[in-house]
Amino acid sequence: MPSIPPLPYFRGPAKSPTPLPRIPVPTARAIVDCAVYIDGARLPGHFTHQAALQEVRDRGEGFVWLGLHDPDDAQMTDIAQTFGLHALAVEDAVHAHQRPKLERYDDTLVLVMRPVAYHEHELNSVSEIVETGELMIFTGHDFVVAVRHGEHSGLAAVRKDLEGDPERLRLGPGAVLHAIADYVVDNYLEVVQSIEDDIDEMEEEVFTPRSKVAVESIYQLKREVVELRRAVGPLAIPLQVLSQNTNLPLPKEVRRYFRDVADHHTTVSDRIVDFDESLGALINAALAKIAVQQNTDMRKISAWVAIAAVPTMIAGIYGMNFEHMPELKTSWGYPAIWVIILTICTGLYVVFHRNHWL
Repeated sequence: MPSIPPLPYFRGPAKSPTPLPRIPVPTARAIVDCAVYIDGARLPGHFTHQAALQEVRDRGEGFVWLGLHDPDDAQMTDIAQTFGLHALAVEDAVHAHQRPKLERYDDTLVLVMRPVAYHEHELNSVSEIVETGELMIFTGHDFVVAVRHGEHSGLAAVRKDLEGDPERLRLGPGAVLHAIADYVVDNYLEVVQSIEDDIDEMEEEVFTPRSKVAVESIYQLKREVVELRRAVGPLAIPLQVLSQNTNLPLPKEVRRYFRDVADHHTTVSDRIVDFDESLGALINAALAKIAVQQNTDMRKISAWVAIAAVPTMIAGIYGMNFEHMPELKTSWGYPAIWVIILTICTGLYVVFHRNHWL
C-alpha cells in the first residue's frame, strides 16, 4: 500500500497582510473649475489653484473662484495651505454632514448650506423624494472656494449666469457668495412647490369617496418634509447675519441682496411648517377614513350573517330527526317553511337596507 504523506508542520495562524500604502490622488482631480476674474471678466486660459491665486496677488486686483467636488484629506490640505484656510473649517469640508451655519476665521467667511433636489415619483410609492447635499463656501478678500458634496449643486449654472453679469462680479467674492446662496434658496422654493402639489393630490385622494388610502406614502412624505426642514431651517440665522451685520467683510450692496434671499428663505420655512401640519392632519383623516370603512364592512358582514342565520336556525330545528314534529306529515309543510324563510330574510334585508347597513 502507498505510504501516507506526512502532515505539514503547523505554524499557527497566518498573519494579516500588510496594508498597501494609499496612493495620493492629485488635487486637480477634485477641481471642477478654477478661474481668475479681473474687473468682472474672466481671464482666458486654464489655471492651477496656485497659479490663479498668484496671478491675482501679482495684479493686486480681482479674485479666484475655485470649485471642488468631494475632496479628500490630502487634496483639501493642499487647498488650505494655498489659500490659508483654517484647519477646523477644512476638517468640516472633508467630512461633510454639517448643519447650515456661518463662521468667520479672521477675514475668511465660511458658509455651509444644504442644497436639495426633488425626485419625481409615483404618488403612492414609498421612495426617497427629497435628496440633500452639502455646500461649503470659503470667502476671502481675493478668493472663493466652493466645496460641494452630492451631484445636484448646480454651481456651473451659477457661474455661467454671473459671467454674463460683469457688474455683479465687480463686487468681488461677496457677489459670488450671494449668487450661490440665492440659487440654493430659489431651489428650495421649487422643491416646496413640488411637495405642495403632492400634498394637494393626496388630499384629493383621501377625501374622494371609495378611494384607497395609502397611509404609508403620506407618512413617507411627512418624513421627507422633516428632512427638508432640517436642511432649510438652520440657514435662517446665517442669512440674517449676512444681511444685517456691518462688521462682515462684505460690500453694502451685497448685504442688500442678502436681504432678498433672507425673505425668500422665510417664505420657504413658513410653507414647510404648513406642510408638516397638513400632512399630520392628512394622516389623521386617512386613519379615520380607514376606521369608518372597517366599521361599514363589519356592519355589512353582521347584516348578512343575521340573514343567513334564519334558514340555518330553521333547518337546524327540522333536522333534529324527532318522530313527532308538527308539519312533518303534511303536504304543505315543506313549501310553508320556504315561505317563512324567504319572508323573514326579506324583512331583515329591508330593515338593514333602510338603516344603511347594506
